[in-house]
Amino acid sequence: MTSTSVAPQPPGLRHASVIRFSAEYRTDTAFVANPRPRLSWVVATDSTDWQQAHAELRLTRSGTAESTVLEGTDSVLVGWPFGAIAAGEQVAVEVRVTGNDGGTTAWSEPLTLAGGYLEGQWQAEAIGLPAVAGMEISLGQPGQLRYEFTVGPGLAKATLFATAHGVYQAEINGSEVDDQVLKPGWTAYADRLNHETTDVTSLLQPGANAIGVWLAGGWYTEKYGFHGFAKPFYGGQPAVKVELRLEYAVGTRQTVASGPDWRGTTAGPLVSSGIYAGEAFDARRLEAGWSSPGFDDSHWLPASLDSGSWAEATPAVAPPVRRIEELPVREVLTTPSGATVLDFGQNLVGRLRIRVSGDAGHRITLRHAEVLEDGELSLRPLRQASATDGYTLAGAVEEEWEPRFTFHGFRYAQVENWPGELDPAAITAVVIHNDMRRTGWFDCSDPMLNRLHENALWGMRGNFLALPTDCPQRDERLGWTGDIQVFSPTASYLYDSLGFLSSWLQDLAIEQSHRNGVVPIVVPAVLGMLESPVAAWGDAATVVPWVLYERFGDSGLLRRQYPSMCDWADALLRVRDSSGLWQGQMQLGDWLDPAAPPDKPGAARTHGDIVASAYLFRSLDLTAKAAAVLGADDDRGKYSTLAEDVRSAFLSEYVTPSGRMVSDAQTAYSLALMFGISTDPVQRQALGDRLAELARLGGYRIATGFVGTPLIADALTVTGHVDAAERLLTQTECPSWLYPVTQGATTIWERWDSILEDGSINPGEMTSFNHYALGAIADWMHRTVAGLAPAEPGYRKQHLAPRPLRSLQHASTSHETPYGVASVAWKRSGERILVEAVVPPGTSAVVSLPDGSEEFEVGSGRYAWTVPDAGPAAAPGAASLDSPLSAIMDDPEAYAAVWQAIDAHDPAAATQFRKDTVWYRQTSLNQGLIFTPAPIKEDIGSALSALSGTRAAVPSTKP
Repeated sequence: MTSTSVAPQPPGLRHASVIRFSAEYRTDTAFVANPRPRLSWVVATDSTDWQQAHAELRLTRSGTAESTVLEGTDSVLVGWPFGAIAAGEQVAVEVRVTGNDGGTTAWSEPLTLAGGYLEGQWQAEAIGLPAVAGMEISLGQPGQLRYEFTVGPGLAKATLFATAHGVYQAEINGSEVDDQVLKPGWTAYADRLNHETTDVTSLLQPGANAIGVWLAGGWYTEKYGFHGFAKPFYGGQPAVKVELRLEYAVGTRQTVASGPDWRGTTAGPLVSSGIYAGEAFDARRLEAGWSSPGFDDSHWLPASLDSGSWAEATPAVAPPVRRIEELPVREVLTTPSGATVLDFGQNLVGRLRIRVSGDAGHRITLRHAEVLEDGELSLRPLRQASATDGYTLAGAVEEEWEPRFTFHGFRYAQVENWPGELDPAAITAVVIHNDMRRTGWFDCSDPMLNRLHENALWGMRGNFLALPTDCPQRDERLGWTGDIQVFSPTASYLYDSLGFLSSWLQDLAIEQSHRNGVVPIVVPAVLGMLESPVAAWGDAATVVPWVLYERFGDSGLLRRQYPSMCDWADALLRVRDSSGLWQGQMQLGDWLDPAAPPDKPGAARTHGDIVASAYLFRSLDLTAKAAAVLGADDDRGKYSTLAEDVRSAFLSEYVTPSGRMVSDAQTAYSLALMFGISTDPVQRQALGDRLAELARLGGYRIATGFVGTPLIADALTVTGHVDAAERLLTQTECPSWLYPVTQGATTIWERWDSILEDGSINPGEMTSFNHYALGAIADWMHRTVAGLAPAEPGYRKQHLAPRPLRSLQHASTSHETPYGVASVAWKRSGERILVEAVVPPGTSAVVSLPDGSEEFEVGSGRYAWTVPDAGPAAAPGAASLDSPLSAIMDDPEAYAAVWQAIDAHDPAAATQFRKDTVWYRQTSLNQGLIFTPAPIKEDIGSALSALSGTRAAVPSTKP
């Protein structure tokens, strides 16, 4: 019997408070990008079943307060109830909340907001570095710009606005204006730019002042393309717009704006800089005081005016890129060739900071790579990316340097020409990515699964830098739409990625608008290839907005992206064939199916037409659902009908009456099940049973690529095969999720076998060791292994449904939902399982306990339930040479004992055994080993006998 307990609530202890109050995505700055920013607040309370009855908002502007009462339960992304915030205006807003228990919180701490948008038109002109007559400037030449100006008495406020074609950092009077890096990020430059809005009042002084700008090409001047055809896409040289607006106490205003009277140099210390190439810095050429007043810049030249077109710049909605973490050297290695290599113990994205002393002119070289091969730095996977930084010493007592406008994906760094003995404490790895708030955690009793989850987390950190990229290390680092399409649920759990992905989706819609509704495979679109629709990649237009609506409850974003969703759906309708399906066109398909050859990553077991037609249904279905949410009833009817037509055609074309798929492959079954194409219960069960059989026949090794991998565990679970999903998850042989963990991986790999079993690097051109897409399994670990999922948008209602895996003793997860922290934890105790949960205030939960009892609903509060333990299963019986191979395959301990006994004699034969067991499953083990030498058979028999003896000595405690 199930027992239930609720944390006691002593009389009179109903304390409540507002613990988080935020505005429209960004919480770390007063500046907002919207004059009517939506507001969200989180309440902590001791009351159970707590719901908000009403909230009171109080706004203070120009010393005058006004307030309004909002009836009802809404507390997430609530519409701004006051007059718009003017550009540059600063207001303070507070909230207090009354609950259904009659209690009212105190007023929250004031949330200071300021209009972060520019009033009127830009006065700044776009300027670049000086052009020197007769001197050829290299592509993306970096340099410095400066300008001096006078500040009068009584300065009240100074705000810096800036943007660039390239990357930049500004200094005022010798100090950097903020801690952001790689500003203004990467957007679809021709149509959209971000600008910074920074309060720099404290950096200015009455009288003489100076502003300086470091400038480099960054993504704007980078070369994009493959196989030797890379070329600049946007432009050849960087440029910047800078506008400083000053307000005085007496009401006067002053503007300092970039123009031809600024001066610049390309002869400074920043010698070269590139995203792929790395950076070179000559400290001898750094001129002290260059960004301070009084500096003699007579040898600098007038800035050049940039005559190109510039898109309108708007305030950023994504959190900025910052230095997030620092890692010390874990180990200093000497390679077989004698090189010095630093191991930081973690594959990361960022750069190195060095502290060094030596003679002027001494040059240090830093090379970066993710892995070693044959004990040396493995550079081949980087392709054309040099990933090399160089520092030339000025000759000071101690110098400190960190590259400014580049980043690398690396665990290892080779240090060349270090002066004197290298002290590892003198070099630090600096981790950079967009400064999102961490919101999701997972833990269990299996250290390897914990490492897998950590690898997914680090993969996201490394690839959420300016935009969601595929990889951070080689000559690519592009916003591949397919990767984020499959990973967006995981990303939305691990971090508050709403603002980040909202920003990127704006670029997706922009790029799509230039292509008659077709979404390019990378956003921003810099490749100029595959301009026709590509399934699973272009479907990011429908999937990602829907995921963000499900996970964050942001109907405003869904409304903004809805035209993009419709345009993509309509583009797909134009490419259907006469059967009503999406067939016969070039597709990437189930990319990187492990059966695909290294040089043909799209040659998957599941036919590309099945993938395409499944996504045709998926996008039509999601567009219909979005229309329903937004009240677009005509569209809902239109797209629902079209989705039903595709469903019928798909089942007729690809699914047999007995529940077999035309492509008898795991991804095909997973698509039909998880996209809801098959709805008949009998058929769905048949599909799930066949999927489980295929997993078993494959020895529970992964047989899916980018499309199928995020779906297969769920497809097995919903059809009653969670044990098969567990075998897939906990498999350590290649290919599997845990194989890279056995090889020391600290991020998710692009290929299941990026490192082959012999320790060599996969020979394929695409061999990244930091590719988050296959880490999408983490979402299943959150929702199923631990048991926390959204049941309504934004987790206003949660689904608590832990499914304890037989191999685990405990698992837990917590997620900071828009309403507060929700958590689920379970652990085995004797013959029972204890489940504990926290449901945050203002929400409820549907509970499905692991004993199979009927679901029930609870309100907010802390809960504990105990249920009978249905697993771990009783230990299997005796295993011997006479056991059927099918029984050996289904007995992980016996299976391991057999191949390990073979491996001790002949590793190649052991590998072949693991591949061949699927074909002889009806025969006995003895028959399957008919050609195996007698000594090996004897060792196998002894191993199985020992295993059986151990089992007999420890009887099962299960009833």
